[in-house]
Amino acid sequence: MLPATGSDPKLALVLGERALQVNGDLQTARRWFDAAYRQAESYGDPIALAVAALGLGGVWVHEHRTCAESEMVRARQRHALSLLHPASPLALRLRVRMRGEEDYRAGHHLAIMELLGQTRDSGDPVALVEALSLAHHCLLGPEHGVTRLELARELIGQAAVTERRGDLMMGLLWRTVDLYLAADPHAGRCLEELRGLLEEDAYLAAGYVVNAIDVMLTIRAGRFVEAEHLAGECFERGVAAGDMDATGWYGGQLGAIRWYQGRAAETLPALQDLASSPTLSPIDNSYVAGLALASAMAGDRRSAAGHLARLSGRDLADLPRSSSWLVSMYCVVETAHLLQDAATAAQAYALLSPFADLPVIGSLGVVCFGSVHHSLGLAALTVGDLDRAAGHLRAAVQANLALGHWPAAALSRCRLGQALALRAGPQDEAALAEQAAAAREAKELGMVLPVVVGRADGEWRTCRFRRQGRHWQVELGGRVTLVEHSVGVAHLATLVANPGREILAADLAAGTIGVESSSAQPVLDDLARGAYRERLAQLQAEIDELEAMNDLERVTALRLEREWLVAELSAATGIGGRPRPFAGSEERARIAVGKAIRRALSRIAAVDPVMGEDLRAAVQTGLRCCYRPR
Repeated sequence: MLPATGSDPKLALVLGERALQVNGDLQTARRWFDAAYRQAESYGDPIALAVAALGLGGVWVHEHRTCAESEMVRARQRHALSLLHPASPLALRLRVRMRGEEDYRAGHHLAIMELLGQTRDSGDPVALVEALSLAHHCLLGPEHGVTRLELARELIGQAAVTERRGDLMMGLLWRTVDLYLAADPHAGRCLEELRGLLEEDAYLAAGYVVNAIDVMLTIRAGRFVEAEHLAGECFERGVAAGDMDATGWYGGQLGAIRWYQGRAAETLPALQDLASSPTLSPIDNSYVAGLALASAMAGDRRSAAGHLARLSGRDLADLPRSSSWLVSMYCVVETAHLLQDAATAAQAYALLSPFADLPVIGSLGVVCFGSVHHSLGLAALTVGDLDRAAGHLRAAVQANLALGHWPAAALSRCRLGQALALRAGPQDEAALAEQAAAAREAKELGMVLPVVVGRADGEWRTCRFRRQGRHWQVELGGRVTLVEHSVGVAHLATLVANPGREILAADLAAGTIGVESSSAQPVLDDLARGAYRERLAQLQAEIDELEAMNDLERVTALRLEREWLVAELSAATGIGGRPRPFAGSEERARIAVGKAIRRALSRIAAVDPVMGEDLRAAVQTGLRCCYRPR
């Protein structure tokens, strides 16, 4: 229950200060300071009025997001400042708060840094810690990492002078965030120190950021279902803390999860709402950038180009270097690649180059999209500089492994394979190895790898099926995936190996090609059976040798292939060892082959929806079947 207007504001100020500095409860603090301001105004108490106006600012910058609320707080602070002696500590603190807000909205930091120097000279430790934290918030662009760490260390030291718990929590929080933004391998140590203090006594504002970092780390680990659950809990804690970024952060976390799941197009409605939300920071362009990427992924090239133009304005370099700038640029590069916008990709490359060794992290550790090298590699790929693309993408794989970001590592490995294939041809061994590794990693993580557009030539669109024991490796449009063997997949492999050629369903079922009658044909011809038996003999010899070497892993793989071959021979052999013919009419063959192929297409689509849809559009079934690449 808030005290009535006209009563002494002292109690409201004490409770507001406790909520802000002890509990980190921004929402409760705002209510108490609002009540205190009204009471101080009624009492005619300029000191209480100034303290209340300061408290309304909170611990972050731009805590009041709507235009009406923001202007009301600014008006109150200006009024309170006009009633104070210009040289008083309270006046200095108010100027620090107001300059910090102005700099942040404009994407600048010069005024707050100048005032920071004045607070050091003033000898007022409270003014100094507030200036340090506000200056830090205005320097969240990627070029200020060293300066931010210095400010965070100074803030931690000054917290011992002010003895305010909130100052220590903010100092430790800023240092934790800075280390993650710098890809420091020991960032986790600082996080655990902060987490330990929060377990002793909650501080909601810092605890919410720690929750967001936990979501980011879970996405890095590729545990998408768990990350989505944690994101929901994080959102609830942000709302409870009164943090105005709760909705935006939740949207960003879900967007990152959907991106790696290959479901970015699903986020379009939410991104459209968020991009125009008044709760966003005035210098946050990441949601417009995300909207451009989601539109491109959904195939809406016109909208994607429009959003990209909206971001670029007169010059892409004019985008403010906020805490979300790297995420915005990541989406710009991905969108430019899908649109084959080489000019935008080239400009993005130039802007991102100084930050190649940083991770793409949004805000205070909310989401991470891996190494900036990945964006540089994709930008180079878009403009056709394949050597440079391969170099950056190879560096991205290593950087993402160092981050423990398994989805980003798989994606960079996929892009690396695509760059190598474009440079040396789709049969390049290194390209095939990277693509196959990326496909395995993606399958383990539940990812869907995106397609690369703008192939070097028509050969890049060629689809290939390669047998790997009990699996098939399928390559199409720069994508690679693994599916288990089935009759339908074998039929698809035959069709793909003969693009544009119509093949009788009966011939597919019988394992022959080019026979123009529907008479009974053997499932395996003599040549195939001989090859199978020869391979069985080789397998047995290899198994015997590896068993003697105790190489159980390779023995297991070879035994699986041997079992499959035995099953194939058994299915193709009738009474007395004679070849078993395919029984049935052309109609029965049409039905059986059609069902098998459709099941195979569904199996491929379950692993890679984009590849599945491409194949469905290109494969014709019926009495005659055909693969017609688009």
